[in-house]
Amino acid sequence: MRRIVAFTLLVTSALLSQTDKNKFKTPNDQSPPKETSVTINGKEIWIVYHAPSVRGRKVFGGTDALQADNTIWRMGADQATFLHTDAALDLNGLNVPAGEYTLFIDLDGGKWSLIVNKQTGQWGIGPGRIPAQDLGRTAMTMSKPPALVEQHKITLASAGGNKGTLKVEWEHVSASVPFTVK
Repeated sequence: MRRIVAFTLLVTSALLSQTDKNKFKTPNDQSPPKETSVTINGKEIWIVYHAPSVRGRKVFGGTDALQADNTIWRMGADQATFLHTDAALDLNGLNVPAGEYTLFIDLDGGKWSLIVNKQTGQWGIGPGRIPAQDLGRTAMTMSKPPALVEQHKITLASAGGNKGTLKVEWEHVSASVPFTVK
């Protein structure tokens, strides 16, 4: 009987501690909420973001772009992009403990860096991101998709074993980061 009660308490505690993804989703027809997830070695990793579309605009690559070079981008629209991981990750050399984070990208002249920030719930950029809360940053591998990516897309995918990939695509840019589940 004690084992059943202990197991029930453990399961209930785990269920109650789950983060509600919906609190990071804002209704927006122009930039709808999206999510991506992957389970590796029984550990779930997920991201919630808002996906704007190109709609004929220049998104990256210059001072006249929607996301100008040498700025910090929240990886979407509305609320900053939210990462949840049940396991510690090695994100291309950056140690990320299990937990919840906000993701940004430093658009450094075409050599992007993924920024993992310990604060969550920020709205956009500007005063939303506190650099002192950055866990760290890691280089992204840059490439071009075969065709225009009209709607911003983030993908988490398994790469076999305990490995995975986080990929960001929008307009004429694709950037990725490999990770290992510890």
